[in-house]
Amino acid sequence: MRATSGTQPQHGLRKRALRPVPIATAVLTIAAGGVLVPVFAQGSEATCSVKYSVGNTWRGGFQGSVTVTNKGKPAKNWTLAFDFPSGQKIVRGSNADWSQKGSKVTVRGAGADRTLATGDKVRAGFVASGAKATPSRFKFNGAVCDSGKSAPAGPSSSASASASVRATASGSPSASPTTGTPTTPASSQAASDGTLASRLSVSKITLPSSLSYLEAGYNQQAEWTRVDTQAAPDGTVKVAWPAADGIHVTPLTPALARDGADTVVPGTKEVGGLVAHNDGFALLTRVSDTNKWDETAAALVRYKNGSLAFDKKLTGTASNDTSPVLDSQLKWNGSKYGAYFVVHGAGGWADGHFGDKLAYVNDSGTTQDGGWDWGCSHNEGIALHPESSGAFTSLCFDDWRSGLLVSTGIGAPDDAPVVQREECWAGYCGGTYPGRSGDLVKSATGRYATAWASRGAASAVKNPEDSSGRGWKVTPKTDTHQVTVAFLKDGSTPDGDPVQLTDDAKTDHVNVRIAPYGKNLLVSWEEVTDAVCKSGTCTGKFGGTHLRVIDYDGKTVAPDEVVDARIAGDIAVLPDSSLAWAFTAATPDYSSGMSGSSPTSSTLSIARLKN
Repeated sequence: MRATSGTQPQHGLRKRALRPVPIATAVLTIAAGGVLVPVFAQGSEATCSVKYSVGNTWRGGFQGSVTVTNKGKPAKNWTLAFDFPSGQKIVRGSNADWSQKGSKVTVRGAGADRTLATGDKVRAGFVASGAKATPSRFKFNGAVCDSGKSAPAGPSSSASASASVRATASGSPSASPTTGTPTTPASSQAASDGTLASRLSVSKITLPSSLSYLEAGYNQQAEWTRVDTQAAPDGTVKVAWPAADGIHVTPLTPALARDGADTVVPGTKEVGGLVAHNDGFALLTRVSDTNKWDETAAALVRYKNGSLAFDKKLTGTASNDTSPVLDSQLKWNGSKYGAYFVVHGAGGWADGHFGDKLAYVNDSGTTQDGGWDWGCSHNEGIALHPESSGAFTSLCFDDWRSGLLVSTGIGAPDDAPVVQREECWAGYCGGTYPGRSGDLVKSATGRYATAWASRGAASAVKNPEDSSGRGWKVTPKTDTHQVTVAFLKDGSTPDGDPVQLTDDAKTDHVNVRIAPYGKNLLVSWEEVTDAVCKSGTCTGKFGGTHLRVIDYDGKTVAPDEVVDARIAGDIAVLPDSSLAWAFTAATPDYSSGMSGSSPTSSTLSIARLKN
């Protein structure tokens, strides 16, 4: 970041609350495009309608949804029944309780959608084995939906008769985020049919302290509190998560079961990055400090064999910087750590400005050559990949230059290679970069990939209000964010235009993640359906956690699947190329900004996705 002519905020925390965002109502959308077969009630006395949709299909299975609208009396504890024609079996369902006996499938309302007032509708999704099929008849509380001869048999409710849809998912109310019920391993729910769901299993560990698993981002939008899961060379796994008494690092066996007591790093305040070693771990975090802003310092902490090896501050009065938030990554190449994080100027020419810093430290805690003190302006997301020698490959978001830039080895000067222009203001760049931390994945052939939530660029011009001539002004294509991936042919050269994986202007996409998955890539995101957007963030209804497998050109290898396993931080790559991550089993609420304190959990769910 260079000194500027006053076009940027001068000081204060970057994650400030902005104007209130209106609440939206929405219909949960599970299935992507495909065959849409409407089945409507006939005549003016219609009491119900059903839309049955088949989305993605694959060998041995398909994904679909049913949308039911109550056109009769208010219906409490409603059910929808239909028959599959040729041996199809429900593998799993969402947004309702699904069951099957023989060919008969029964869908029961759950959570806040258990009662449907007149005009209410709800959409529930499923994954099934067998060839795709279209049932010919549906019954809603015993009434045939296309007959129009009888009203639904369910008892009356005092719910309003106006058309409305309540924000729920996975059968849980979402008036406020709540801890979910224990998740059963997906492998027990589905045969090994080649789907991601059949390869996914989830277990739980008990925590010795409470985890506050949400935090407020821009416009008070709820974001998952970051936890970091990493694997050591010997296959053991460590999970870092924050608690009131400091950052906890929980040891797990290669089978992802607890392996002893937590190591608690006292006085630490944020999980900024984790490296798992056979003899312990290294943690990038924040600690108390004395400076003009009364803010924390970034610190690298190393534990070996259960004891503190070193605790090194990476910001301070000597370097005129602080780190009130990290938005960071920590990587290890076998001889040195690369710590990439946010800084706030506390003296010198950059006093009051925000930028980013890259510091290299060896395993003895000694600073190494390279890196920089000030890079991207108001950097809101950081990606870092360790290289065997030389500078680590890095990406950053820059609000002055308005875009995602390659910062490798050069601290993102004015001529940094541009991956994608984005609208950026007050440190906000077209969507929070993956989990406010970012990731950058490298293939065996040396090609890099990254993913983020992007609004795109309808136009990008030099900012006429910036007298320096170096600022940019971008007009976004959409108010909502779409899942986008981009590629580098080497550590500093973007390769082709970014690839947009989603294209739905009414759906916002948040919490975008990317990880290596065998020779391909796994991309994950959460949907916010029927989104209403203002000031850069969107409200709506949680539409599930999506997984998709793509190749290193952005082409789909396996279609989207919706899974009940949130991703709340970094993903570990295990020795057998499986992926593992930790998360809190709770349903997010995207209907409005977050208010009050975060809910807490005394357990963590551990997901494993076999390759």
